[in-house]
Amino acid sequence: MTAPAATRTYDAIVIGGGHNGLVTACYLARAKWKVLVLERRYIVGGACVSEETFPGYKVSTAAYVNSLFRPEIVRDLRLRDYGFELIERNPSSFSPFPDGRYLMLGADEALNRREIAKFSARDAENYPKYVEMLERVATVIEPTLLQTPPNPVRPGIGDLLALGRLGLAVKGLDGSMGEAIEILTGAARPILDRWFESEQLKATLATDAIIGAFASPSMPGTAYVLFHHVMGETNGARGVWSYVKGGMGGLTQALARAASDLGVEIRTEAEVSRIVVENGAAVGVALAGGEELRARTVASGVDCRLTFETFLDPAQLPAEFVSELRRIDYASASAKINVALSALPNFTACPGTEAGPQHRGTIHLCPDQDYIERGYDDAKYGRPSVNPIVECTIPSAVDSTVAPPGRHLMSMFCQYAPYHLKGASWDDAAKSAFADRCFDVVEEYAPGFKASVLDRQVLTPVDIEATFGLTGGNIFQGSMSLNKLFMFRPAPGYANYRTPVKQLFLCGSAAHPGGGVMGAPGMNAAREMLRAR
Repeated sequence: MTAPAATRTYDAIVIGGGHNGLVTACYLARAKWKVLVLERRYIVGGACVSEETFPGYKVSTAAYVNSLFRPEIVRDLRLRDYGFELIERNPSSFSPFPDGRYLMLGADEALNRREIAKFSARDAENYPKYVEMLERVATVIEPTLLQTPPNPVRPGIGDLLALGRLGLAVKGLDGSMGEAIEILTGAARPILDRWFESEQLKATLATDAIIGAFASPSMPGTAYVLFHHVMGETNGARGVWSYVKGGMGGLTQALARAASDLGVEIRTEAEVSRIVVENGAAVGVALAGGEELRARTVASGVDCRLTFETFLDPAQLPAEFVSELRRIDYASASAKINVALSALPNFTACPGTEAGPQHRGTIHLCPDQDYIERGYDDAKYGRPSVNPIVECTIPSAVDSTVAPPGRHLMSMFCQYAPYHLKGASWDDAAKSAFADRCFDVVEEYAPGFKASVLDRQVLTPVDIEATFGLTGGNIFQGSMSLNKLFMFRPAPGYANYRTPVKQLFLCGSAAHPGGGVMGAPGMNAAREMLRAR
């Protein structure tokens, strides 16, 4: 990236070069602000990166699929001109089962009906109605993603009007209002049990409800995570999830190139140690090496624990604000395993070693909802799941740029691997043992898989925290439960991207609308920073 400039005064300094921080920097630079982005690692992108973890491979180290990234940002910043390209996954999911049957789902309604009917004719009839129900709720929720939430603590006229508009939108759902409330607050399992009878379909959908969450499908809050999977789009197709060509870093490198063309200065290996505050206002940052940089505004793209308890002295903040921040739940139980393969897995339920539909989307290895519940039972007592819930993606099946010729790349997202282990730690032996159990699960469905493994990278929540600066390994920068969503994220009265420190803003997933590779927090924060100026 660009070398440090001689001048040390900026209109804005952005802490963290993740996708949200880069989005904020781009929008500020479009308004002719002089912007500096500081990234602790050697590469920008945060948890949305492509790295050569194995020679010749482009590994999406952490985040691995896309749908939620806002099309408005792609358009405004001309990201396609900078190399950003999406590759649709069709079908979107493949679920093999121990009895030798399988279920495929995707954007093709006829395919979905045929596949689900193999297990239940009733479910095949209900599935389009279920999706339509979620999409009705989305018509209310999605517009809020790019809005600044109202202030329920000190509401002004604008806040009251915003609350009124939201109330009218919810009222417009009529008979779906109860469903909307349940989606926002409830558990995934009762919803799935009410709509469907086949455990094969319910298990496939339920795994989406627990991604990144230390929760089972029977726990409140999981329905909202489930809901995310009908949001977003790929190339204009609603609810379709995709790979980014060249790995997830294809997005953040496009953002970095756009930022550079807009005049943003980006410094890597520039670790922030402190936010400099004078007379109650943020005036710059100090780096770990002692260098100080000054700015009229500071935006933090990292989580609240780092921003307010590491980079600031909590004594500088209102006690009630600090108390509210300490209610943020950073618990995580998700492990990411990246695997270099000599060949594609050959599934017993759908054989084939050439790239086929069973390899293109997310591979769900989970026979039923009780299997998930038992995996969670292990984790809640501080043990890794004896029988892990494994989701796999193989981007090399559709993107030849991410692996050497004749080789393949697999991402495995595995539950549950709790951050805190009872009477143990995540040492190399513990990591290896858990990864071996995950590989055993894949081997059950695709015999010969383990023999095809060339190399692997195992990231527990502890590793995710150390590598990406995500407290507790929580990929959302804090839980997405109702008490920390919308106008309560990160704290009531501070959901407008501002903080108790003047000229200090939040621009990452710690702010509304939260986690996922979305870009909305960064876009919204830039708008509020420009408005404040």
